[in-house]
Amino acid sequence: MRRPERYAESLREEIAEIVGFELDDPRLGSATVTEVRVAPDLRDAKVFVLVHGEEHEIDAALSALRHASTFVRQQVALNLDLRHTPHLHFVRDTAEENASRVSEILEGLDLKGEVSSESDEE
Repeated sequence: MRRPERYAESLREEIAEIVGFELDDPRLGSATVTEVRVAPDLRDAKVFVLVHGEEHEIDAALSALRHASTFVRQQVALNLDLRHTPHLHFVRDTAEENASRVSEILEGLDLKGEVSSESDEE
């Protein structure tokens, strides 16, 4: 594993720990840190967060995380003993939502018989 990948993984673990246990914000009850991508210069990190709930709940959780980003960054710097801690940019992780949407579309095609008729021809 290359250095930026190891760095991103250790950041993900630490940020998940901080968000899960040190932030006492009720809006973050269902927030899960899924991935961290670090810029090549290691100065910025995009933190992908999965939040379950209604759209307004998701927006509130992301707003809370963005507001707490300075605190999270300080805690990461203290806990990981980094010389330069990257600026954290919290964004919504939509991979799971997209996967479930594709699943629903495929199930709909299967129910209509379109998928099964193509497999019968082969």
